[in-house]
Amino acid sequence: MIRLIPQLPAGRSLSILCLGAHSDDIEIGCGGTVLRLLAEYPDTQVHWVVFAGAGPRAEEAAKSANQFLAEAGRREISINQFEDGFFPYVGADIKRFFEALKKKVSPDLIFTHYRHDLHQDHRLISELTWNTFRNHFILEYEIAKYDGDLGTPGFFVHLGEAICRRKVDCILRCFDSQASKAWFSADTFYAMLRLRGMESNAPEKYAEAFYCRKLIY
Repeated sequence: MIRLIPQLPAGRSLSILCLGAHSDDIEIGCGGTVLRLLAEYPDTQVHWVVFAGAGPRAEEAAKSANQFLAEAGRREISINQFEDGFFPYVGADIKRFFEALKKKVSPDLIFTHYRHDLHQDHRLISELTWNTFRNHFILEYEIAKYDGDLGTPGFFVHLGEAICRRKVDCILRCFDSQASKAWFSADTFYAMLRLRGMESNAPEKYAEAFYCRKLIY
């Protein structure tokens, strides 16, 4: 079996970079995988970057990130205030943020948005991830939405029921500002986990799915 993370050199901890356009994107897209990795690699260093998080959304993002990263060896959480919905129009500023970010961190694994996501903010973050990090292992996560842009991912991470429950419960508990939205419900999140688990024959029924453009062994 080829493991998601190759054998690390002795004495060096795993480094992960999580990128999300909005306050709940990382949790929805790859939260279960992050929880599994932290359980398997307890000394992991995580850089968690949210690009649009202002006012109550910033408080929600920080609360959620700290709960998801409770088992991380070291965490750095960055909540920024780029304007929601306008990323393509302030792209130069976000590009400068990426250029500064790559001077601070060179992770073993990067989670970012799917390149064909129909939300313009998501697409820009994906584009700049690949533009900035040229020699890294990048997985693109998916987010179900009204636009109907789910595709056919080819990379699956199997998850146990306990991790799925922890992921969904934390999202519902932390993001009160989204509670009135039709898509924001436990059955939506579990449906995605179950569907991808079915597609990958997951032994405990659940999985998160990703797009991997380049995989080198």
